[in-house]
Amino acid sequence: MAKSDSFFIRAKTNTDGTNYAQTSVDLGAYVDALGKSVLRIHNIEVQYGSPLELVNGAVNTTSRSGFQLTTQSQTALVGITDKSVIASGSLTIATNNTNADFIQDTLDVGPQRWTKGYLVGVEQIYLGVAQTFDHVDEISIMLECTVETLSQAGAMALALSQQ
Repeated sequence: MAKSDSFFIRAKTNTDGTNYAQTSVDLGAYVDALGKSVLRIHNIEVQYGSPLELVNGAVNTTSRSGFQLTTQSQTALVGITDKSVIASGSLTIATNNTNADFIQDTLDVGPQRWTKGYLVGVEQIYLGVAQTFDHVDEISIMLECTVETLSQAGAMALALSQQ
C-alpha cells in the first residue's frame, strides 16, 4: 500500500447498559514514533446499535448514548478540553409515552472538521461509550486514514503529547 492511499480502520465497543465501556484499537501496524510513522485520521463515521436494532428511549424522558475516541484510556466520557480527545458524539432520543418523538445524531468533534484531519502518534487509541438509558447494544466507528512520515523528533513529540 502506498503511503498516500487512504484505508479504513473499524472498531466497536459493546455497551454495558448505562456503565462506561471501552475497547482499545491497536494502531501498531501503522504508527511507529521511532520509525517516524504516524496516522492521520481524515473522517469518522459512527453507527449506534447493530444494523437492525430498534433504538428507543425511556418513556417520557430524554436520554443519550455517547461515544469518544481518545489517545488515552479513560474511565468515563471526557470533554473536548481533555487533550486525549480525537472525536466524540452522541445520539439523543426524546420519548413521549412509548414512541420516540425526536432522535438526533451529533458529532461533537470529528477529524473531518479540521483542515487536514487529526494526527495520531500513539500505538493504541480507545473507543469509549456510555448511555443514560440502555438504548443500543454497541457503538461502532469507521475511520478513514492515511499513514505519513514525520521527522523522528516530530513523531516522538506527537506521541509524547498524546500519552
